[in-house]
Amino acid sequence: MTVTDPDRKSGWVPEEEDDDEMPLSMRLSIADTLTLGNATCGFLAVYFTTTGVLIPHLAGNEDGGMARHSAASAVILMLLASVFDLFDGLVARKLRSSPMGAELDNLSDLISFGLAPAYFVAVWGMVANDAHQRVSVVAAVVVLLAVILRLARFSCVTLRDGIFQGMPSPFGALTVVSIVLLELPFVPTLLAIIGVAWLMVSRVEYPKPRGRLAGAMLSWIVLSIGMLVAWAFDAPGGELLLQTGCALQVVLGAVIPLFATARRVNAFRDHRREARAAAQG
Repeated sequence: MTVTDPDRKSGWVPEEEDDDEMPLSMRLSIADTLTLGNATCGFLAVYFTTTGVLIPHLAGNEDGGMARHSAASAVILMLLASVFDLFDGLVARKLRSSPMGAELDNLSDLISFGLAPAYFVAVWGMVANDAHQRVSVVAAVVVLLAVILRLARFSCVTLRDGIFQGMPSPFGALTVVSIVLLELPFVPTLLAIIGVAWLMVSRVEYPKPRGRLAGAMLSWIVLSIGMLVAWAFDAPGGELLLQTGCALQVVLGAVIPLFATARRVNAFRDHRREARAAAQG
């Protein structure tokens, strides 16, 4: 809020702050700091994708495909962003979060799990030998819009505790880049990317990573980073490790919705049976 100062031609000066009010920087919690780490990793993923993959390709210094070191660095940074995203929620529940916590989390997720993977897809469309640039850009926009819609819905819809509606954006981002790194033909890759975008805005229920599930997710991220490092430095078996890890990520992305759908169908059948039994009784 501002007040008018009649002695100044500018007309507007800030209202004096209450002495008891803490500066903005002092109101950031530990959870908020982790959230900002998430955003930083997302920005650096875009940076490495640009400087290590796109620019060398445009300059003619790269012979096609994704440059190993920079592509691996970008994906590792997205993985680290998901670690920050995992721990900021855990810390916020254990300690506290500032009033800005939810907004910071959504903005950071948009950078790390919306912009970064969408940009990765767009660059893949420019550098891959069999890709079509304009179609790839459309797929990238679909991924970005899916994350935006998902985050907006997450802020407005209240669900029962312990579940997400639609594929969580960190899981979706990692599945998208895994599809790209599998280096499948262009059309299957494109369809799989669009399928992941649809899952992010769908009503399929996904469990929240808590307790043992959070530990399993963290272990999977560490393992994925190891596979990416082995691939980037052309270690023996590194290519096979990467392909296996990416395939497992994609399989998980496809299997979880099937289990969720089967569970909902079984719950619907049980409800109908109970209703019939009650009617007959």
